[in-house]
Amino acid sequence: MRAIIIANDGDADGGEVAMRFVQHGWSFETWIREEAAGWEDLPDDVGLVVPLGSDWSVYWDDVASFVAAEAALLRLAHGRGVPIFGICFGGQMLAAALGGRVERAAQPEIGWFSVAATPEMSPVLAQNPWFLWHYDLFSPPPTAAVMGTGDQGAQAFVLGRSLGLQFHPEVTPAIVECWSAGPGAAELARVGVDPVALIDATRSHAHVSALAAHRLVDWFIDHMMPVR
Repeated sequence: MRAIIIANDGDADGGEVAMRFVQHGWSFETWIREEAAGWEDLPDDVGLVVPLGSDWSVYWDDVASFVAAEAALLRLAHGRGVPIFGICFGGQMLAAALGGRVERAAQPEIGWFSVAATPEMSPVLAQNPWFLWHYDLFSPPPTAAVMGTGDQGAQAFVLGRSLGLQFHPEVTPAIVECWSAGPGAAELARVGVDPVALIDATRSHAHVSALAAHRLVDWFIDHMMPVR
């Protein structure tokens, strides 16, 4: 079964989310955002799209052409009923593409946070903290169902077979170590987050968060994907 990950160059690790989909029989190829001008039309045999996070903002002028190409692809997939599992920037892209809004958050959220879930999603989302690293937030499309919220607004929404998340269920210690190095370390310093403490917290959450990510993917497959 053919699936696409959408990601930035050098940051295309789908972590626990991709791993769980692979365990269910999916095979991923990666489409790089910076190469969007060369993207083909969405192939008919693609049955899943997973847009990952990014250090971009949806509303930045200097990435507008890439954002437009991704939004068009997501609208096409959504219109065809192809399931979309959007993570952080990918969830923001999904919201914007389908009629929602993306704007600057009142303050950044970086670390491990609880998500308040609707009753039907509580067994999936509310049993453990989730990893956040974001400066923007989304307002879901008007007809979407909000499935989870945090201190600054929506954390999860569903519209048709599309799921938009503000948090990062895919993270592993290796992913957070990568994000926290080099420019990431300087970024964390600017907002007063200790990278060592962030990595240590991620390691302590790793086992539980991996199980939670797998549970979320399993729910997505059971509830959002067409029977094959």
